[in-house]
Amino acid sequence: MSEFAPHRARKRFGQNFLHDHGVINRILRAIGPREGQHLVEIGPGQGALTAGLVDSGARLDVVELDNDLHPRLLAMFGHKPLFTLHKGDALKFDFRSLVQPGEKLRVVGNLPYNISTPLMFHLLSQADCVADMHFMLQKEVVQRLAATAGMNHYGRLGIMVQYWCEVEHLFDVGPGAFNPPPKVDSAIVRLTPHARLPHPADDVEMLEIVVREAFNQRRKTLRNTLKPLMDADAIAAVGIDPTTRPEQVDLAGWVRLANQLAQARPQTAPPSS
Repeated sequence: MSEFAPHRARKRFGQNFLHDHGVINRILRAIGPREGQHLVEIGPGQGALTAGLVDSGARLDVVELDNDLHPRLLAMFGHKPLFTLHKGDALKFDFRSLVQPGEKLRVVGNLPYNISTPLMFHLLSQADCVADMHFMLQKEVVQRLAATAGMNHYGRLGIMVQYWCEVEHLFDVGPGAFNPPPKVDSAIVRLTPHARLPHPADDVEMLEIVVREAFNQRRKTLRNTLKPLMDADAIAAVGIDPTTRPEQVDLAGWVRLANQLAQARPQTAPPSS
């Protein structure tokens, strides 16, 4: 590494480089990479996790946006036969293009806070080719992902991610594990796409609409917050008290509400001319 000048973390890329070897090893143990698996690391940075992933014997593709890091990563790992560097933006990357017949990807990343949510949903749109995901995220984001009905952090993000995945908040990581240290605590989360959706919606877009509408005014009752979409009788028809607040409704309840609305929609559509 001596031939490379120190890399200055760039705010526009949301870079905070992991350097605590105890945390790095704990993350690697949580992932448990093995020979024969196919891993994808998003934003490998200076290769803190990459070294352990590639040494596992797994096939490893990495996606890095920062051009200045590409020579460093190639110098460190380019000679490894199972290592491939992809230069580009993970938000636009086609992860399905990496999949070979009969396999699924294991995705890993220390995600920049500013792109973590859209990137997760970009991956969930390709969840059929993903075995699991392990991410370092802002602690509050992980709390939102893992929260269930009645918890303080429960809301749109957790509901929609839990629709697609099992969510496990594994452990927290303090700012001192990074260079530069962020101003917030971080946490490791494991997302495992459901082999079979536990509460399949008739129309996922309708589920997104219902949840968004409800949580735009989360302190109001469903009778009031869902008024533009459905009346109190329609809410009660799926076994939910219209005076309930959004944070008290579990995932199964949201799917029932969305299905009720989806089934009613054709009846309210204007007649064709």
